[in-house]
Amino acid sequence: MGLYNNIVNRTDKVAVVGLGYVGLPLAVAFSRKVDVIGFDLSQEKIALYQQGIDATGELGVELADSTVAFTSDPDKLKEARCFIVAVPTPVKSGNVPDLKFLRGASQMVGQALTPGSLVVFESTVYPGVTEEVCAPILEEASGLRLGEDFKVGYSPERINPGDQVHRLENIVKIVSGSDAEALDTVARLYELIIEAGVHRAESIKVAEAAKVIENAQRDINIAFMNELSMLFHQMEIDMNAVLRAAETKWNFLKFRPGLVGGHCIGIDPYYLTYKAEDLGYHSKIILAGRHINDGMGKYVAQQAIKLAVKYRLDLRNAKVAVMGLAFKEDCRDIRNSKVIDMIRELREYGVQPLVVDPYIEPAHAYEEFGIELSEMTDLHSLDMAIMAVPHRQFKALSLADVERMFGSADERILVDVKGAYNRAECESRGFRYWSL
Repeated sequence: MGLYNNIVNRTDKVAVVGLGYVGLPLAVAFSRKVDVIGFDLSQEKIALYQQGIDATGELGVELADSTVAFTSDPDKLKEARCFIVAVPTPVKSGNVPDLKFLRGASQMVGQALTPGSLVVFESTVYPGVTEEVCAPILEEASGLRLGEDFKVGYSPERINPGDQVHRLENIVKIVSGSDAEALDTVARLYELIIEAGVHRAESIKVAEAAKVIENAQRDINIAFMNELSMLFHQMEIDMNAVLRAAETKWNFLKFRPGLVGGHCIGIDPYYLTYKAEDLGYHSKIILAGRHINDGMGKYVAQQAIKLAVKYRLDLRNAKVAVMGLAFKEDCRDIRNSKVIDMIRELREYGVQPLVVDPYIEPAHAYEEFGIELSEMTDLHSLDMAIMAVPHRQFKALSLADVERMFGSADERILVDVKGAYNRAECESRGFRYWSL
């Protein structure tokens, strides 16, 4: 209780380590209640935050009004007694978990630890990482002992980038701790900012496991929809029509086919299957879902090429637009976006598409994928438009607006990946239409 009271009374500080889509909203939310140090190694990112500029697009004016002390100086971490680690946990080649950022953050935090400190991890991991990987690094870097000198906790992030409805404050937070005292402190700290309340998990491993299965479950359900979509195309049945019919039953789960990317759903299942393989268990369902979803970008591109060939487009000279690069709609995040798989497959057939996305900074797209973004005004005289990510701006376009993008083209091919438009209406206006 002593640490919690000190934090609330502002005699001790909270440091949030890693200020991306997860850490930044967390730091700002805590700063309304306690003193917060916001740390990130990126000096460029820190400079933007100090100016009140939100590169993630998640906060807007909330950032400018916050009292977070932003820094890229590791020595500033020594001013804190509670540390919340929210660094990325991607996968390496071969879909093996990459814990280098987590290890680096643990080393850095360990050097700032003092007796009585608490370290809470939010990064997605497989069960066991907090206690078996991170805690030993903290001990070695600090010279302190877990349980005797400091405590750890785990509270998995549940932020949904681009979602203005399900936000940090109104999503129930899972919390856990290395002992009963740590659990109580972690729970009370998050209760300061989480209006929806917290769920106290029985152990850190339970909390770690809960996080990875949340996204694995969603991944598997979308994979099932994607497989059905491919099957029904072979049977010349409209997938969206099938779903509209099936969804009339009260207990039908309303998942839809699509591209599965991002830093969570497309990656977290691999953390679970990695641990399973380590224990000698070979996943059947989880990896099957991953295999389907990882191939959907290439599949969509191949369907687009088939349409082009069917309607005799000259692939070398066809003008094709790909609308959307983010991993999902109304979001600035392009990490693990499957749209890039589609673009690369199109290029394999000699198509050099124009790529537009109003949410993405051109410099970011070029740095991440080597893609030079085009402007919406460049979308004219098209032969094919691929609505890859149905951002609000794209969905606001009427079919008449889309028609004007094609001009006087003999064939107007519209690949509407997630079915943003009505098939019958599109076909009645002369579009050669395809969707998942």
